[in-house]
Amino acid sequence: MHIVVVEPGPGLVASLEQSIAEFGLDWSVGAAARSAPDAADGRVDVLVSGVGHGPDHEAGARSVLEGAHRVLQKPLDPVALIDAVEGIAELRELLDDARLKQHVGRVDRLPAAPRMYFQLSRLMRDPEVGLGEIADTLAQDPALVARVLKLCNSAYFSAGREITDPRSAVTRLGMCTVQHLVLATEAFGHAPGLSSGEREAMQGRALRVSRLAGRLLAGPSAELAATAGMLAEVGRLLPMSGPEATSPGYPEAGAYLLGLWGLPMPIVEAVAFHRQPRARRAAGFWVTGALHVATALVRGERVDEAYLQSVGMHDRLPQWRALLEQDLARAA
Repeated sequence: MHIVVVEPGPGLVASLEQSIAEFGLDWSVGAAARSAPDAADGRVDVLVSGVGHGPDHEAGARSVLEGAHRVLQKPLDPVALIDAVEGIAELRELLDDARLKQHVGRVDRLPAAPRMYFQLSRLMRDPEVGLGEIADTLAQDPALVARVLKLCNSAYFSAGREITDPRSAVTRLGMCTVQHLVLATEAFGHAPGLSSGEREAMQGRALRVSRLAGRLLAGPSAELAATAGMLAEVGRLLPMSGPEATSPGYPEAGAYLLGLWGLPMPIVEAVAFHRQPRARRAAGFWVTGALHVATALVRGERVDEAYLQSVGMHDRLPQWRALLEQDLARAA
């Protein structure tokens, strides 16, 4: 394993090398300039780079986070980095499991990737694209628009006046909310083997989890959490092909499907481990923690309070419960 740190602080490389030696790992560390990270000697298995903060860096930070495997706090802790790298390897091992591949391979037809969601995602990365272009792109699929407008006018999102066209939806709800509604519609709109009532129930939970998960984090990370919340149950779309004890659980199956779709790795990881966050080797809260709390609260299940204690977030649990109650009261 070769780690390259872009513009490391004083003594960071030496500190990393010392920690790696103490853990008995056969890893190496190098440094690179920000202007040419690809110029580092040899192969690069792990690239560590800082992300700027503030309004001027928001768009760039969102793009970096979508491609990042893990986000760590500054100053960089060598032990936290080692833990994060081992956690990434653990996720790869989970998704490379022969049993999981065999399970998914027996499915006659996998759910299609959310085409319009990805198209909107590309447009929203362009600062020159406005609300009108987003609405015009969405309008190209009238059937999808009809299903999205039905969600827009549900009690959960309606503000009184009926929304009748894509432009009104984008203007009143915002691009991110409409994008999430598109994702919910595409991911669950044609769920095989489920009744319309089951699909609508799954879709409704996805919307509630997405909204809550996005409120547990700040900045670009909130968008990742909201998207993960929308897809937490996507594994339920894959029919189980054997007894529960010998078949992959739906979180792992869902994470595998999202990997095939090309979703960002933090979302794949969060879906894989949201039911058992302590099974994840990497410490910290971030997207996986937010998704665990949001799904447990929305489903009325037990939150892993020992996990929250371990990541220093337990004192926020009452506040998060209150956020959900507010959302439920608004939708009533």
